[in-house]
Amino acid sequence: MAAPLRIQSDWAQALRKDEGEAWLSCHPPGKPTLYGSLTCQGIGLDGIPEVTASEGFIVNEINKKSIQISCPKENASSKFLAPYTTFSRIHAKSITCLDISSGGGLGVSSSTDGSMKIWQASNGELRRVLEGHVFDVNCCRFFPSGLVVLSGGMDAQLKIWSAEDASCVVTFKGHKGGILDTAIVDRGKNVVSGSRDGTARLWDCGRSACLGVIADCGSSINGVAVGTADNSINLGSPEQMPSEREVGTESKMLLLAREDKKLQCLGLQSRQPVFLFIGSDAFNCCTFLSGFLLLAGTQDGNIYQLDVRSPRAPVQVIHRSGAPVMSLLSFRDGFIASQGDGSCFIVQQDLDYVIELTGADCDPVYKPRGRSRSTRVVEMVLCDAISSLTSDPLGRGVPVNEKDCL
Repeated sequence: MAAPLRIQSDWAQALRKDEGEAWLSCHPPGKPTLYGSLTCQGIGLDGIPEVTASEGFIVNEINKKSIQISCPKENASSKFLAPYTTFSRIHAKSITCLDISSGGGLGVSSSTDGSMKIWQASNGELRRVLEGHVFDVNCCRFFPSGLVVLSGGMDAQLKIWSAEDASCVVTFKGHKGGILDTAIVDRGKNVVSGSRDGTARLWDCGRSACLGVIADCGSSINGVAVGTADNSINLGSPEQMPSEREVGTESKMLLLAREDKKLQCLGLQSRQPVFLFIGSDAFNCCTFLSGFLLLAGTQDGNIYQLDVRSPRAPVQVIHRSGAPVMSLLSFRDGFIASQGDGSCFIVQQDLDYVIELTGADCDPVYKPRGRSRSTRVVEMVLCDAISSLTSDPLGRGVPVNEKDCL
């Protein structure tokens, strides 16, 4: 990947003033950083600023909410997107996790202030406060229906909530350490959790029961992901007849990002190993790109792309900075990644530049989340230590036919 470009976090506001300036830089690996600046020469009749770049940089394109900059010397180019809107009053402290409902109407988020809240994605209006976890809530996500929320906390409990009345309808107990990540299987009859206690567990939502310990690896499981396996991948056969309460697990892979520098893949139903990959540092997060391609991010800033059919050597290793990779999300024909230095970026195969989501300033961006309604409309939300922001101006309602998990 080309050398990453950086820009002043509030560049969109700074460049809307005559002679307003914003800094930018290029960070080629193993070379000195190149520094530059952007200067506003005036605002056009269409409301778009006229911007020039200092020596070594070129402004390729600009509109009200984005600017594309290139550094020819390093063959680097990035398109920077400004937030559509910012919600700064939902939480009082750092936002550690969030999700957007399938229709884009609602958001759920958790914070280091100990709260978990549901809010309107169109305007940030608070709808519900979800109270019941004893300590910090580490992860929260909507079920596919958009009316039910799954959360996991440092109290070692997994909870299911009604987004309509904020009631906790199910509590799972069994983990001996804080729950760090979760995944939903198909429509949500079953869910998976990963914990500090080193285990990954499969749960039956309808009966509030643990269906089994999928893995016990002796090391904290920081991230989990469930994906449908390509037909060419051998997931193995279960040693015992699976419970009739397991729904949709037969063709699924389970990916575990572990603290001991290991990335582990198993057959979800078979519980059989598919591969074990050793990385450069602790794995923080993971996701599937397809039935055989996956991504995993480490504490030292590496993003590994692996092919499950040949996992010994990575397809590629992307390294933009030494900041921890906090989250990875499949997006169209590429992915979204966030890091501990406040950067959040999109890589797509059909683009010769990186798309940078700006707004965070130095503080970690913990989770980007997205839901696709079509190939043309995507809601993306990112959370950092200051605010949450959404690019969905429509705030459409949530089309729901059932409560999937109940």
